Order: sequence, then C-alpha cells, then structure tokens
Amino acid sequence: MSVSLAPRIRTKRTAEELKALAESGNAELGSLTDHEASPAEVVAWVARNFGVGAAAVACSMADAALPHLVAEQLSGVDVLFLDTGYHFVETYATRDEVARVLDVRIVDVTPEQTVAEQDAEYGAKLFERDAALCCARRKVAPLREALGGYEVWFTGVRRNEAPTRTNTPLVTFDERNGLVKVNPVAAWSFDDVLEYAAEHKAPVNLLVDFGYPSIGCEPCTKPVAPGEDPRSGRWAGQAKTECGLHV
Repeated sequence: MSVSLAPRIRTKRTAEELKALAESGNAELGSLTDHEASPAEVVAWVARNFGVGAAAVACSMADAALPHLVAEQLSGVDVLFLDTGYHFVETYATRDEVARVLDVRIVDVTPEQTVAEQDAEYGAKLFERDAALCCARRKVAPLREALGGYEVWFTGVRRNEAPTRTNTPLVTFDERNGLVKVNPVAAWSFDDVLEYAAEHKAPVNLLVDFGYPSIGCEPCTKPVAPGEDPRSGRWAGQAKTECGLHV
C-alpha cells in the first residue's frame, strides 16, 4: 500500500491511553442520550485533546460536509481518500474540488496492487465474484496502514443509514486500527448533510442529484429510488451491506 502524502506522524499515546480517552469523551459528549453533543462540539472535543497532526478525516467524496466541519476547528487536517481505482469520474472531480476550496490536505490512499495487477492475480472483476475480498484489498487494508500515523480519525457514519449503524456512538476506540474513532454527524440525516453542505458551500458529488445518496466504487454502486434505504444502492443484489471499514 502507498500513501501519496505521508501523514504527519507524531509520538502516539498507547492504546490503553487512547481507549481511556475515548471512553471519557463518549461520556462527556453524552453519546446516544437526550443531551448528546452537536457535531461542532464533538470536533471541539477532538481539537482539545489531539493536535491537528494526530487527526485524519475519512471521506468517500460523496460530499464534503464532514471535512468542512472538521476543518473549521482543525485547519489543514488530513483528509484520507481511498483511491480504489474504481471510482466514478464525478468522485475524483469532487476530491479535486475539496482540495481546491477547503483548508485541508488531501491524502490519496492507494492499494498495494493496481486494478490491472489485481486482475492478473485474481482474475478480472473480482468485485463480482468476491466483493468482500475486493473491498478488503482495495479499502480495508490500505486504510489500516494509513491510519497507523494518527491517534484519531473522523468518519461520516450516520445512524439512519442502515440497521448496522443504528447504535453508532459519537466516540469509540477502534480496536482493529488501534486509535480513537469519532463519528460527529452520527445523529444527522441525509438531508442534514446536504443542508450543511449548501449553507457552507462545501462541495457535493454531482451524482447525489441523480439518485446516489451513498457513493462507492462505480461497478458496485447503483442509484436509489426515493424512500429506499440510502445504502441499498451499494452492492445491489448482494447480501453485502458494508465494505468492512466500519465493522
């Protein structure tokens, strides 16, 4: 795996220290209670407890609401874009626009193999025959390596996206990757995301206007009909509902 721009590695706290910090932060922010902190308050908690070089934002480039929200208090924060080699042209265009207009540093995270190299080893269109393996090689493993230089990462996971995300906390300790995981917009709806992006002029992927509320790799993402589960267009026709980054 390679990262086009190296993360600003700092001396990391131990896993035990980070786990304790996540637990105290979740309690302080009132996660999953009637007094739950706002997204801006969650980012402020991170800003108080971590330096900008210790934080990363994971962004699929469906929209830039989350990078904008974080950059308001952590200017110059690293935004990790998992460049799987299978993205829509519109997704790459959104990434370029985010780099142009927001106070962030885009970090392109790429898999160990190019698509052609993967095809040579596993056969063409691995995503059709074993989507879990394709995601593991092109998303999960590269992200795990990239996160090694950070103490905390932000995600745009929302509770109403899917049943698997209903109990998403604001802050947790990511056991698999060994750092704090923060979900500041967990309580937001899709409309909330779009309203924030419109208010703050944060870039939104053009595909959103064409029925794509959740955008992944082009071969595995389909448009969604009004009223359907916003993630039903991901791996349509398969039992798969998650790429593995958040499970």
